[in-house]
Amino acid sequence: MFIGIDHGTTAMRFVALFPESGKVLKLEIPRTEAAAMTESYLMSLMENSFEINSTDISLMAVTYSMGDGIRDIEDIKAVKNRGVKSIEGAGKKTGGGGLVFDSIKSSGIPAVVIPGIHEGSDTDPRLNIFSHSTSPEKIGIAYHAFSKGFTDFVLSDISSNTVTLGVADGKIIGAIDACIFAPGLQHGPLDVQALRDVDAGKLSANEAFVNSGVLKHTPFSDRHELLKAAENKDPQAILALDSIALFAAMEIAGMQLLLKDYDSKGVVIIEGSVGEIPDVVEKIERHLGIKVHVLDRWSAAVGCAEIARDIHSGSRHILGINVNFPE
Repeated sequence: MFIGIDHGTTAMRFVALFPESGKVLKLEIPRTEAAAMTESYLMSLMENSFEINSTDISLMAVTYSMGDGIRDIEDIKAVKNRGVKSIEGAGKKTGGGGLVFDSIKSSGIPAVVIPGIHEGSDTDPRLNIFSHSTSPEKIGIAYHAFSKGFTDFVLSDISSNTVTLGVADGKIIGAIDACIFAPGLQHGPLDVQALRDVDAGKLSANEAFVNSGVLKHTPFSDRHELLKAAENKDPQAILALDSIALFAAMEIAGMQLLLKDYDSKGVVIIEGSVGEIPDVVEKIERHLGIKVHVLDRWSAAVGCAEIARDIHSGSRHILGINVNFPE
């Protein structure tokens, strides 16, 4: 059996895939809770939840942070600094992802580490004007879509942040990261006022980034408060969701423009805690004039488990990314 791990913004998601039976088991641990666990407790929790022993695992596929320290899929034993250049920069740090990564590495279970897409990746070089394009869990989502039979598509993951990725003929050609264009609920690009606040020393650039989503213009603290207000027709909540839908559609259209250079337009796939909201999906479809496919929030972990399965079966490339792992 195979395990995929999604290093999400708010939680670590584990999926156990049993190819012979087709069974898929799921485990979600908030990142703050994972950070407080010991390595032995975490591994016992995983084994007990899936009713397995570590020796039953043929291969695991792990994601961690931005994944910008590696460009290929690597054996976890060969990866330095957990596959990142630094944990400093854009995003919230809790320690949960590091604990999970280190637990797996020290366990001796066969595992691979998925890279992010960045300026060192084998993607369209025109996007290398940005140092980082997407973190590794988006590769998991894309591979889950690929495993469903899609080979040309634009994937937009819309939740705390918004990240959009393009795949042409089964190969990732580029991505647009959260700090570049479309805002999510909490994270987004720095506008002029944010730059002024950073320069004035009122907050760090990272603090500005994690508070540049649509929630900053509302009295709501999180997705749950926002959705409850939207159900009650609160105008600020509706405007926030409308804004996310508009910017996500614009980003998707931009990625479709890149796909044209690869003789493709591709279907559109939406994922994420906001991307699953029917009203948001409907508005994106209206903006783009098309129907979209919607995946659920487990797609990254499932896709990573599918990556592990296919590498174990001999795959040497995953969406155009080289695999450095002994056959």
